[in-house]
Amino acid sequence: MKQAGPDLLCFSHLRWNFVFQRPNHLMSRFAQERRVYFVEEPVFEDGPPRLDARHVEANLTVIVPHLRRRAEPEEALAQQRHLLNSLVREQDIRQPILWLYTPMSLPIAADVEPSLVVYDCMDELSAFRGAPPLLRDRERELFARADLVFTGGQSLYEAKRAHHPSVYAFPSSVDAAHFAKARGQTSEPDDQRGVPRPRLGFFGVIDERLDMDLVARVAKERPAFQLVMLGPVVKIDPATLPRRPNIHWLGQRPYQDLPAYLRGWDVAIMPFALNEATRFISPTKTLEYLAAGKPVVSTAIRDVVTPYGDKRAVHIADASTFAAAVEAALAGPREEHVAIADEMVSATSWDRTWRSMSMLVADTLQSKRPSAARTGGDVPCSTT
Repeated sequence: MKQAGPDLLCFSHLRWNFVFQRPNHLMSRFAQERRVYFVEEPVFEDGPPRLDARHVEANLTVIVPHLRRRAEPEEALAQQRHLLNSLVREQDIRQPILWLYTPMSLPIAADVEPSLVVYDCMDELSAFRGAPPLLRDRERELFARADLVFTGGQSLYEAKRAHHPSVYAFPSSVDAAHFAKARGQTSEPDDQRGVPRPRLGFFGVIDERLDMDLVARVAKERPAFQLVMLGPVVKIDPATLPRRPNIHWLGQRPYQDLPAYLRGWDVAIMPFALNEATRFISPTKTLEYLAAGKPVVSTAIRDVVTPYGDKRAVHIADASTFAAAVEAALAGPREEHVAIADEMVSATSWDRTWRSMSMLVADTLQSKRPSAARTGGDVPCSTT
């Protein structure tokens, strides 16, 4: 089903079936008004290059390039461009919106004539472990081509706003109704049912952004605390995770099951390390925890301290004070906390964020049309 407006080609460094987060929320909503093709990073295997396409929702198709296992970087790039060009022809995709989450995808779409280029900069990817050396150069190229730049938080906005004339901050938002289910009568998940109380819970990607020493310290200092840790382990050796009887590494759980886990937690935690990889993060889980009505304890991530710590919605602590902050959260006035949390959650939603982005996209598309009319074309290929 094709609806009004140009199609959208989204290039993401995150897979659709990974942790359900910003790209999933936004692309699902854009698919309500146009065809969306969500292009993942390639899979390398034996056999000829091919595209795997699967429909995950009405109007939303996930595209996975399969490339030759031993392809050199230039060959892999050429294969992806060829496969993408074939997709564009077969699906009759004309002058789409290019929506990029990683600058490394820019050369793949070099042959596509876009009506608009959007860079949704949700993280400072160059600071992550294993980041490609070319990433910063590619980002400069993307700034030169993009019509719009969105950032995943206020601190990231401040870091990027000097690089482009049209940068807008869109901090992580929330599906409040989904996580409010944690306040109701949901059944206890089997793998959490036997865990004693009090329970401290975390869900998200478990990687270099977590302070494993802090997690181990809290578990050691308060053996009665039970730490429930949900999420995939990425880019770190699982053998390095702290192991104690009161730390429960339960693995990744589906997005739809998270409220059931949250309901059984006494405090939600964000034990992030303070390093280059976390300097600009705006954790989506902050609002999700608050929508569930849970007390929250976090390290001093800048986009958590302001506004959540400043408004007393989240307890801010370091490694030496984290356990005590959890105790304060457990003992704090629950009704007062829920009132503050509800006020902050009510100020945003993924629907509202998507609508604001969609309006900027529509306005920018409209502003480009007069120049096309003057030159006799349809829509300019890109900005330069």
